[in-house]
Amino acid sequence: MSVVLNAPWITRQTTELLAQRGHAWLLQGPSGLGQYELALALASAWLCEKPTEQGACGECPSCHAIAVRTHADLAVLMPETQMMELGWPLSEKAQADIDDKKRKPSKEIRVEAMRDAVEFSQRTDARGRGKAVLVFPAERMNTVTANALLKTLEEPPGDVRFVLATEASHLLLPTIRSRCLAHTMKWPLADEAMTWLKAQGVPDAVAQALLRSAGGRPTDVLRQAESGLSPDWWAALPKAMLQGDARHLADLSPAQAIDALQKLCHDLVLRQAGADPRFFEASQLPTSKASVTVLTDWFKRLMLSARSAEHPFNAGLMLEALTADAQQTLRTQG
Repeated sequence: MSVVLNAPWITRQTTELLAQRGHAWLLQGPSGLGQYELALALASAWLCEKPTEQGACGECPSCHAIAVRTHADLAVLMPETQMMELGWPLSEKAQADIDDKKRKPSKEIRVEAMRDAVEFSQRTDARGRGKAVLVFPAERMNTVTANALLKTLEEPPGDVRFVLATEASHLLLPTIRSRCLAHTMKWPLADEAMTWLKAQGVPDAVAQALLRSAGGRPTDVLRQAESGLSPDWWAALPKAMLQGDARHLADLSPAQAIDALQKLCHDLVLRQAGADPRFFEASQLPTSKASVTVLTDWFKRLMLSARSAEHPFNAGLMLEALTADAQQTLRTQG
């Protein structure tokens, strides 16, 4: 079972939501707060044979079936790329199409998968604990897919419950949002984040430094630590961009590089406004006279680049272009 699933801030929210009634939840908030883990914790508790106030027992046959991704009463809807990454099985037809190279795994939640989930919700449950449908990230539903869910979400057949999790709730159809009980994800407390990271083997000094770079999101710290991004690397990023050193980004994916540059841009805007930086130490920021207008334009370009970050034509060239744009922005006067 995921260590994040048992993180204290996830357990606390699981207890809070299980004490409330509702057939459809929408878990919303910024990335890195554990929307998927909380959604899975809720679905596991709903289907558990011996649930507690804190959630699923983790030991019964139902919990084991979820752990090995074979529970007959749980439908998981994700982009195929994400399902493969997290170990959830695709439908036989989808897997066959991908294996036969008829198409690539989808980065959206396909309407065919949603229609299968709607049909699943109408069947009798197999274990006598009802059924659950988990959708993540919900913003990856296109309009057709979302509309296929609407009727069932409004009038669910039998004992079926839905949990939708999103990192961009503004992208969801208003009709989807209105049919769910909304829960805004809670931020972990600083002390519990440090304690949890220490339990995962992250040294205190590394955790303290990377918590700042991750904006207080401990799951992002864990991913950074596992990928080898050290506090020294993060501290050196602003200077490397000022010097146009694209090698500093060589170990990052374009999406990771854009995220890091957005944080740098964010802190530079804060400094221009006379506020303290959030992601970097003030001493780490480069001397730059770029105006707020120039920095805002840079941020807009980064957002535009993010749209193609998952499938760049050439990742290396994209990193070089991002570095060149960063250098030019940082050296702009006024």
